[in-house]
Amino acid sequence: MKKNSQILSPRKLSLGDLILAVSSCTKNTKETVAAVADLLGSGQVRVESNGRFTRARVC
Repeated sequence: MKKNSQILSPRKLSLGDLILAVSSCTKNTKETVAAVADLLGSGQVRVESNGRFTRARVC
């Protein structure tokens, strides 16, 4: 990971915001995809659609 890590406050962000934040801390796109998939798969990040939490399917 890069040294300039970014900590996000617990608020509602778009998936694009999540990807940008993670990519600012990773070396390459493969690492970004792996980190986002891990966040979604572990439940540390939840996906919401129209006020309802949806299950993120990580393949």
